[in-house]
Amino acid sequence: MGTLGKVPRASLLFWVIKVLTTGMGETTSDFLVHRFVPEFAIAVAAAVLACSLVVQFKANRCVPWIYWLAVVMVSIFGTMCADVVHVQFGVSYLMSTVFFGALLALIFFAWYSTEKTLSIHSIFTRRRETFYWAGVLTTFALGTAAGDMTATTLNLGYFSSGLLFLAIFAIPAIGYRWLGMNEYLRFGSPIPSHARWVHRSPTGSRSRHSVAGSALVWGRSASHWAS
Repeated sequence: MGTLGKVPRASLLFWVIKVLTTGMGETTSDFLVHRFVPEFAIAVAAAVLACSLVVQFKANRCVPWIYWLAVVMVSIFGTMCADVVHVQFGVSYLMSTVFFGALLALIFFAWYSTEKTLSIHSIFTRRRETFYWAGVLTTFALGTAAGDMTATTLNLGYFSSGLLFLAIFAIPAIGYRWLGMNEYLRFGSPIPSHARWVHRSPTGSRSRHSVAGSALVWGRSASHWAS
């Protein structure tokens, strides 16, 4: 798996690992908050996440095990954040989805306003990497909230939600390949994010922040089917 600065180059293997880490984060988060005192579990997860990000930031290139460790911890903690907002504070899945979606949009706005680019091909500076990981963390929380919203609030169930977001996941590639969609317009996907990175793939797409929430919800659905 090649790299683009401090992030891996997208490939089939990348997406297989991505979905697996998503499901792993979901199930691990659920296990920890039910097996231990939730406040303790969240504090430990936050500490381990912080340590993994420190190691990731200190690396001068993309080191696969360091990068994926950070992704796993972001998955676990991001899931916890979304669940805590709903369970502990009684915020509806719809409101939490709107909140995390707005937060993600704000991160993208600040990133572009500061750096004049959102390309993951240019994650070479500390500030861009900070924006990148802030976006990834928010994406996991958004994916969890959106997946639960469609599955429970909209009564679609996790299987139907998984199929729904899998279809959404395919829209940008299809639009770019056959419908002439500009790669920068792929922000229009229902759950934008920064984790779908396709660089000169067979479909001709390039990286943009469009449907990571879809992958996250698909992984969440898979974790529920397995439980």
